[in-house]
Amino acid sequence: MRRIVVAALVCVAANAAGEDSIPSSLTGAKGDPVRGRAIVTNRQVGLCLLCHSGPFPEERVQGDLAPPLNGAGRRLSEGELRLRIADSARINPASIMPAYFRTEGLTRVAPAFEGKPVLSAEQIEDVVAFLKTLNE
Repeated sequence: MRRIVVAALVCVAANAAGEDSIPSSLTGAKGDPVRGRAIVTNRQVGLCLLCHSGPFPEERVQGDLAPPLNGAGRRLSEGELRLRIADSARINPASIMPAYFRTEGLTRVAPAFEGKPVLSAEQIEDVVAFLKTLNE
């Protein structure tokens, strides 16, 4: 597992050259869309609905600071979604979206969280798999 995470971090760092996606899975496997949905809607884990809205009728309060998640699977490839979740600053340096997988070059990180990604590689893949189901 450690080897996969190191390879994934190298893959994220390689995107500094201007690529707009991480084409390969961070784990070498497809994610689980059911677990991904749970991460997206969980206000303690992903916090996605703090800024995004989407097709989640059970969630009364949803954000409007970022693009809606509706249609994300139609608009973006798996690799494009993966990069935006892992480190959105590679696409837009002014992005307010946190880097969910990058651990270097961050500011104002609590000491207990230094060097640790917000989401694991498996969780990133689960979220990507779920977002790919959002086609409308």
